[in-house]
Amino acid sequence: MTKLQSYDVAIVGGGLAGLALSIQCAQQGYKTIVFEKEKYPFHKVCGEYISFESWNFLEELGVPLSQMNLPAIRRLLVTAPNGRELEHDLPLGGFGISRYKLDAVLAGIAQEKGVEVLQDTKVTDINFENEMFNVQCRSLSGSIFNARSKIVAGTFGKRSNLDIKWKRKFVSQKVNKLNNYIGVKYHIKTNWPRDLIALHNFKNGYCGISQVENSEYCLCYLTTAKNLEKSGNSVPQMEKQILCQNPHLKQIFATAKVMYETPITISQISFEKKTQVHDHVLMIGDAAGMITPLCGNGMSMALHGSKIAFEQLHLYLENKIPRGQMERQYTVTWQKQFGKRLKTGRIIQTFFGSTFLSNLLISVFKPFPSLTSKLVSQTHGQPF
Repeated sequence: MTKLQSYDVAIVGGGLAGLALSIQCAQQGYKTIVFEKEKYPFHKVCGEYISFESWNFLEELGVPLSQMNLPAIRRLLVTAPNGRELEHDLPLGGFGISRYKLDAVLAGIAQEKGVEVLQDTKVTDINFENEMFNVQCRSLSGSIFNARSKIVAGTFGKRSNLDIKWKRKFVSQKVNKLNNYIGVKYHIKTNWPRDLIALHNFKNGYCGISQVENSEYCLCYLTTAKNLEKSGNSVPQMEKQILCQNPHLKQIFATAKVMYETPITISQISFEKKTQVHDHVLMIGDAAGMITPLCGNGMSMALHGSKIAFEQLHLYLENKIPRGQMERQYTVTWQKQFGKRLKTGRIIQTFFGSTFLSNLLISVFKPFPSLTSKLVSQTHGQPF
């Protein structure tokens, strides 16, 4: 076993939240390390739509968004399982970019700023003692090593080996309407408006489509594990028998060109409430709380959450506040910024998991655009 040197900040997970946090830390001169179990670039299950509230923040981090010719998404289309449509302008709007592209760009910026980014490295445990963390890691080659750090941030996504090891409450919840989902993502070529994001509903699930870079489209859907079981655990069979009952999805699957051989998948997704701090580890992004994908704002929440966390850990590392105050202020600020959005997302999720209710919701909202505007605003924030 080899022991790495000590750090000011150790970040477990190299997604949007982790990389954004690492860049902010490095810009202030803090010795920072990021542990990522994959190797960049790689695909992730994600809707790949980012609210414009994050645009300025990403450019401040060094991402040259203005030079990337990314699609600006200004309109939303929602369809019911029976094909009924509801179209609405997005007040703030957003843009499309793949995680394959964005995460790799952020990782490059982090390394340029002096962040140590360890890829192909899985964190197996984190222990806190005498105001320092000991982070236990294992590389893809099997090497075991430790690192010490004053601060640890958990940015490891929706569900990880650490969640299970720590027995976080959401992991042990019984199967209900807020957990045990699966996510499936493709990149496709198709004929679709550049400025339109769609949310197509089907029995016990919904599928989003919007453009990313290089004239490709992200097609990503969420459904229940039960739907997959009913389809003989076959994703293609499930798409044919269940998703394609929606005529819009039937058209897409019949005409689109899929850009990679098999879809990217993830299972055991949960929208249960989570804590923002666990044994002094600051949780950020999906590790702190996951908004339902139909709200289209998870990526912005991860980025904004990194800024909130940095503001507090910066005060701690400058010896301006004690650790306990840092943790409390982070939790309070996070809840104030995101708590209402998550609650709204859970409520909306119950409608779009039901064929009858989603058909009804679109019928009710279509004659009243102001109601749709209010619903969209409840799941989005302001530029930060």
